[in-house]
Amino acid sequence: MKVQKIDSHQHFWNYCPEKHSWISDEMAVLQNDFAPKDLQINLKAIDFDGCVAVQADQTEAETDFLIGLAEKNQFIKGVVGWIDLRADNLRERLEYYSKFPVLKGFRHVVQDEQDDNFILGEKFCNGIALLEEFGFTYDILIFAKHLKPSAEFAAKFPNQKFVLDHIAKPEIKDQKMDDWADGIRKIAALPNVSCKLSGIVTEADWTNWTEEDINPYLDVVLEAFGPDRLMIGSDWPVCTLAGSYQKVMNLIIRKIKKYTTAEQEAILGGNAIEFYQLKN
Repeated sequence: MKVQKIDSHQHFWNYCPEKHSWISDEMAVLQNDFAPKDLQINLKAIDFDGCVAVQADQTEAETDFLIGLAEKNQFIKGVVGWIDLRADNLRERLEYYSKFPVLKGFRHVVQDEQDDNFILGEKFCNGIALLEEFGFTYDILIFAKHLKPSAEFAAKFPNQKFVLDHIAKPEIKDQKMDDWADGIRKIAALPNVSCKLSGIVTEADWTNWTEEDINPYLDVVLEAFGPDRLMIGSDWPVCTLAGSYQKVMNLIIRKIKKYTTAEQEAILGGNAIEFYQLKN
């Protein structure tokens, strides 16, 4: 049976300058609406079957928005939403969201928190313990400088499923690697942490990056996590800052050609299906 190919990380939004204030004028290409029909064209172009939609706004309204899109578009196989993991009523909210099978997990934009050790905060960790109880996954969105506390964090919850977004955003444009690579190896040593091969080109020079710039970083991640804990993701539409959907995805597809057919199928879809418990 053919293993479905899944884009494990992308976004949808109806552009609003106030809500999406992180989209600067330098990112003008993103100051538009991005809908399921737009992504579906890209998926078909590279023979992919579906996607996982990830939050781009830290509100429950965003979670509800993505659930609604998934209910209307079968190719959206799963949703990673947002919830206030430090809220006093978190259990109640998780009980409510447990009613939506397409909602697979949650994410917080840790990279934007002023405290580099935010992820180790007591209330935040208490929230993660509840996610584990309810069976939700958690996407770790950080910069390279957060890898050390994030590894300590993930080690606290050996039964919780974590996935590292965007290979922790190494400083590719400035060709910085050593500290990031050490952090990647430490967090990859935890068997409950997977990694998305996503959001990479936007950390390079948007207009002048080459595969030679990217490959050394991919080599570190491929070796650290191995083909059984990696999943391809586009980070569309954000990726369009640095290249077309096909260019970004084909970069990863070419890089994993060294693996067996079964291992390639795992990275291109099987691992995401297992991690997020996606259905056909």
